[in-house]
Amino acid sequence: MRNELFSLIGAAGKPIFGDLTYDENNTNTPIIIFIHGFKGFKDWGAHHLAARYFVQNGYRYLKFNLSHSGVTAEKPTDVTDMDAFASNTFSKELLDVDIVISHAVKYLGVSEVYLIGHSRGGGLSILQAATNPHVKGLITWSAIADFSSLWKKEQEKEWKEKGKIEVVNARTKEKMPLNISLLEDFEDNKDKLDILAAAKRINIPWLIVQGDDDVNVPFATAEKLANTNPASRLAKIEGANHVYGALHPYPGETLPPQLFEVCEKSLKFLNSIS
Repeated sequence: MRNELFSLIGAAGKPIFGDLTYDENNTNTPIIIFIHGFKGFKDWGAHHLAARYFVQNGYRYLKFNLSHSGVTAEKPTDVTDMDAFASNTFSKELLDVDIVISHAVKYLGVSEVYLIGHSRGGGLSILQAATNPHVKGLITWSAIADFSSLWKKEQEKEWKEKGKIEVVNARTKEKMPLNISLLEDFEDNKDKLDILAAAKRINIPWLIVQGDDDVNVPFATAEKLANTNPASRLAKIEGANHVYGALHPYPGETLPPQLFEVCEKSLKFLNSIS
């Protein structure tokens, strides 16, 4: 099994750092592209073990850091570039995902890709799956259904007055800034960034995975997404939190049991549609 690093030019000229895991004895397998969530990154927790799982079961696995994730080449295991993090927008993230999919199609010998998106990355992957003809199948893990669920409505007044708000990283307790440009982008592009409207238009196979003990994204959100697109499939992970038992840094060499269940269900779904 090999893991190759790559970088691309992303939104606003900032780099997208990624890696591709594959079986060097079988380099023409289908490609899964993983999209991380808010305050997340490609090397968070057990993402490398998920990559290994899918490669061992017949897929290539590409994961990457969104260009404004705040993760740098010098420190790939934490969010440290707060200027980049603060200046992020959802439109920039959509552009990044588009760039990565285009890269896979152009250089990795595929015409179709499978997307797995976690949390906010789930929202991005829903938008992509509704519009990008190269996406053959969609899996969302703990996906949001509305980008504005990432902040409190009452914060918007202060945001507009001060030009910035801060969100707390639950793990590090660090205050992370968000510039007004994020809110402005959301308000200026409401239709383009409407996750539920995009969910309704998805006409490819879609598996919605959700833990029923998720305090970040309640199970009702997954039900709302599933009801919006009756052709989708909903898989409940009993007792699972937002990250399915993973943590960062992750000390184990095997997937946590709930994340293993997520990967198993995802693999079964992929094999049924490929």
